[in-house]
Amino acid sequence: MSRFHPENHSVHRVGWLRAAVLGANDGLISTASLIVGVASAGAGTSNILIAGTAGLFAGAMAMAAGEYVSVSSQSDTEQADLDRERMELIEQPEFELEELAQIYVGRGVEKATAYEVARQLMEKDALAAHAREELGISEITTARPLQAALTSAASFAVGAAMPLAVVFLSPPQALVYAEIVSTLVFLAVLGALGARAGGAGLLKPAIRVTFWGAVAMGITALVGRMFGAVL
Repeated sequence: MSRFHPENHSVHRVGWLRAAVLGANDGLISTASLIVGVASAGAGTSNILIAGTAGLFAGAMAMAAGEYVSVSSQSDTEQADLDRERMELIEQPEFELEELAQIYVGRGVEKATAYEVARQLMEKDALAAHAREELGISEITTARPLQAALTSAASFAVGAAMPLAVVFLSPPQALVYAEIVSTLVFLAVLGALGARAGGAGLLKPAIRVTFWGAVAMGITALVGRMFGAVL
């Protein structure tokens, strides 16, 4: 009797996970950098909150629109390739069988076995077989524009809400330092959570996200201080 052992893979999460991590990371870094820059320029708490809130909504909408357009372009390209492949299967079925079989031969399958596998797969679903093996398109990796847009917008808003909360909780004279320290902590946690959701190691992603967040906030704080001194 055959027995199967359970396997937990994370590749099926790649579509929404990429959008979620990107959105939350962008929301956290951009809003925190905006708050640090405005605060460094000498703005009051009310103006900082207005700027941060505007950044949250504008950023979330921009992320949604950008992801939708970008992933839609990917989806259009995939559909065009599938339409082309569908026509080739109708017009040149023998050539397509040969092409699929040669893919398996190139992977080390014996020639006779490769042709038999290709024949059986094409009998079941020729387009799906060629989409997966020739084009690299599968149910897991296919583009989903709406999912990417909604995930990016929601995760951006969540990420942006964190530095805004610090504005409420921190005394004005210590706001810049509190924002920087708390955001670096948030970024480290976010990097670790994203890595864990994707099944990767925790340390390297956390350090990578924290480092680039620190660079972004440092540059924005410097610019804010420069403009604050001029104005």
